Amino acid sequence: MTETTAPTEVIAAVEGHVGRLRLARPRQLHALNTAMCQGMLDTLEAWRGDMAVEAIILDHAEGRGFCAGGDIRMLADSGAADGVAARAFFFTEYRLNHRLFTYAKPTVAFMDGITMGGGVGIALPCRFRVATENTRLAMPETGIGLFPDVGGGWYLSRLPGRMGQFIALTGYRLDGAECAALGLATHYLPAERLDEVKAAIVAAPQEIGEVLDRFAIPTPDARILDHRDAIDRLFASDTLEEVFAALQADGGEWAGQQLATLRTKSPQAMKVSLRLLKDGAGMASFADEMAREYAVAARVVQRHDFTEGVRAVIVDKDNAPRWNPATPEDVTGHLIDQIFAPLPEAEAWTPA
Repeated sequence: MTETTAPTEVIAAVEGHVGRLRLARPRQLHALNTAMCQGMLDTLEAWRGDMAVEAIILDHAEGRGFCAGGDIRMLADSGAADGVAARAFFFTEYRLNHRLFTYAKPTVAFMDGITMGGGVGIALPCRFRVATENTRLAMPETGIGLFPDVGGGWYLSRLPGRMGQFIALTGYRLDGAECAALGLATHYLPAERLDEVKAAIVAAPQEIGEVLDRFAIPTPDARILDHRDAIDRLFASDTLEEVFAALQADGGEWAGQQLATLRTKSPQAMKVSLRLLKDGAGMASFADEMAREYAVAARVVQRHDFTEGVRAVIVDKDNAPRWNPATPEDVTGHLIDQIFAPLPEAEAWTPA
């Protein structure tokens, strides 16, 4: 095994003919920071031209969770000030997302445990995506005044029916079986066999699909599919007020639960999310999607709802955010248009 240069919070090594990137920030559930993203970018670039590296494994080294997201406190602190550090993080993180999306060598992500936000952003671009009984995948950003970025507008808009809109608005946590049913995972494996699976990939890096097929087990029932018809009907509109009205008019227990959930989320963030998915469905390339998400993130991170959401959920933990605007009706189309306006060319995101 050959160690390579990377931040201590990412273990980069070559085993046989496989490059391994292991997230190693267990106290933070392997949440990404700028140095981790840059380290992975640099390592992937080095391995891209190294003929001895035939495939890439992306996983976590120890502890719970694959990756719980990004460095939210840093983002909130920066957003409350000049936003420079926050923008630098997004710029680098999105370059990592894009590099994984376009990487020529086969990549496999092991989403064993919590996979949220930034974790989704580095897992879903991989050619192979492994879920287990421990997987909990979510884009919970509307609860902190943010939006499902890191390519969320691309991936969620391409899910069946209105599943993407439901997941984006509510922050619903998908288990491994649900990830497999929706195509977010390519394989469902038992967690107890992952070390064996990874060793088999190292032994045969050109046969990843066959290895994963061999170890895969029957996927349990995906509970979210029990509500597919209701999701398609109740979340059919790209107008947030109409989603609220449909849920309220339904009168059923499940619809009532979703309405209660949405009432805890940032109205601004929910409207941004619906616009993101509507536009993302027709985006010409993943690079175009990331450029647009960067422009949105650069603005949203400095708006009130993100700072307030982080305060309520992560800092003070009173779970009583005071959103501003406070209701969907108060979030004007003009405000959303301002958030989605392209950045000046000198400030725009570009691929690495």
